[in-house]
Amino acid sequence: MTEPPESRLILFAALAANLGIAIAKFVAATITGSSAMLTEGFHSVVDSLNQLLLLYGQKRSSRPPDEWHPLGYGRELYFWSFVVAILIFSTGAGLSIYEGVVHISDPEPIRSPLINYIVLGLSLLLEGASWGIAVREFGAAKGDHGWWEAIRRSKDPPTFIVLFEDSAAMFGLFVAAAGITLSLLTGDPRWDGVASIVIGLALAGVALALARESKDLLIGEPADPALEAAVRAAVTRRPEVTGVNEIITIHIGPRNIFLGLAVDFEDEVPVGRVEAMIAETETELRERWPSIRAIYIKPQAKP
Repeated sequence: MTEPPESRLILFAALAANLGIAIAKFVAATITGSSAMLTEGFHSVVDSLNQLLLLYGQKRSSRPPDEWHPLGYGRELYFWSFVVAILIFSTGAGLSIYEGVVHISDPEPIRSPLINYIVLGLSLLLEGASWGIAVREFGAAKGDHGWWEAIRRSKDPPTFIVLFEDSAAMFGLFVAAAGITLSLLTGDPRWDGVASIVIGLALAGVALALARESKDLLIGEPADPALEAAVRAAVTRRPEVTGVNEIITIHIGPRNIFLGLAVDFEDEVPVGRVEAMIAETETELRERWPSIRAIYIKPQAKP
């Protein structure tokens, strides 16, 4: 299974943006003492690590089937996607909330706020470019479906994970700017800590949503109902077939589907012809839908 170029483009664009942003944020946090800026730095580091893990997962999942994994390694991408969700929750959200609580209990005045605003503006430009690529590519892939429905139907985690991460990052930048501004206007640096907690809660929400989607993919989600209906119609129209009793599909990778069929044949069809027809059907289905990688057809009389 080979990942499409646009999926890798999204990851590389996000990685490049987050690495540059992380460096700028940590430098600004060191100079100004801003808790929200430090939190945003941790957020960018976690995002960079996540992109590396997803690229690693794509590479691992592209390996061909072997003796130990006869259906291939496609689901390994789902595993690393789940790890990414855990990292966002434990590291990104956890550190953000912890840093916010510390800054509220022991507030430290913000120094050189202009540096913070410059870094936030630069981060917004870089993050916005990455977010724009993610929105464009996912928007092109979602077709006529709504955004949330498309995310629920998607079997390619990197596309919607980067979209979620970049959206959370854009939100975090505005919250960090608001926290710094309120601290300066009110003279109370605890607003900076409050901003860190809000950013942490947003990351926790994103992590939980991604964990749920990745969990469902790991357990096993069926193929698109339209594909199942088309497969059923293709098999049923053969003259030797009286009907398809059962059809089971499961995604074992973003573009890797297992298909199981229970087919009722005409009683007078010889066994040898049934075997030939099964082979012909498998060939036809693979030619029409290359994403169907493994097929199991079982003769079964109608109950």
